[in-house]
Amino acid sequence: MDKLFRSYRPLIAIPVAITVIALLIVVFNGLNESVDLRGGSLADLTLEKSISNAELESILKEKLGLDDVKVISAAGNRVTVQFGTGVDVMKVTDALDGVAKINSYRSVGPLLSKQALNQIYWAIGFAFLFMSITVFIIFRDPIPSVAVILAAVSDIIIALGGMSVFGIPLSLASIGAILMLIGYSVDTDILLTTRLLKQRKGEINRRAFGAMKTGLTMSITAIASMTALYLVTLFIIPEARVLSNIAAVLIIGLAGDILTTWLMNLGILKWYLEAKA
Repeated sequence: MDKLFRSYRPLIAIPVAITVIALLIVVFNGLNESVDLRGGSLADLTLEKSISNAELESILKEKLGLDDVKVISAAGNRVTVQFGTGVDVMKVTDALDGVAKINSYRSVGPLLSKQALNQIYWAIGFAFLFMSITVFIIFRDPIPSVAVILAAVSDIIIALGGMSVFGIPLSLASIGAILMLIGYSVDTDILLTTRLLKQRKGEINRRAFGAMKTGLTMSITAIASMTALYLVTLFIIPEARVLSNIAAVLIIGLAGDILTTWLMNLGILKWYLEAKA
């Protein structure tokens, strides 16, 4: 571990590279917005015969004359289909005759989706504003404060990149998970920064190692609990799709936080403390 701490500077490049790659994925691959944000309809179906997701999408596109039809989840004979705006439930019922029956049907208009998106922007903006103010008040030093904020930003970008890769929809639920991720990220980063800057007992590497043991225990415990939640909702309660999306976002983000905190943030702080010495 001492060898790892001594050669910390090249390790800073690892989370930076992952963050850049995640950002490029989001830019070029995009994010799948849920109906909560872009408007549209969701239909929860029970299949009446064995049919693949691609075949179901093909049938609905042909009978409804739409291109914007997508199966977003399937478990056994239960399927959730997402439609674009302006789809009448009676037309969907007729198109599914002999194929599936509708258990529930929900529509979100463009006005509601625009309001939801504005609320998300405000929530994330205020979260970062108050987080930045709090961190600066605690440490009263711009470099450690910027390092904490930079790590939180990297965690969010990595989480968004994972959402893009794995097709996790950007929804009010996943945005809630991202806001939770900000809290997790700041928690571990403040733990590290406090141990290094405010504790005077022991060498820097010893203090960093103590913080790492505590922080990794916290992160691994959170990842394990979210993994358990994801597996339960995936295999036992497949209709709880919101919970599985929240768990998946947190798993990706917490895994990224391990890298950004203990490679990037730790590297920046050691560099800063050594320069001050």
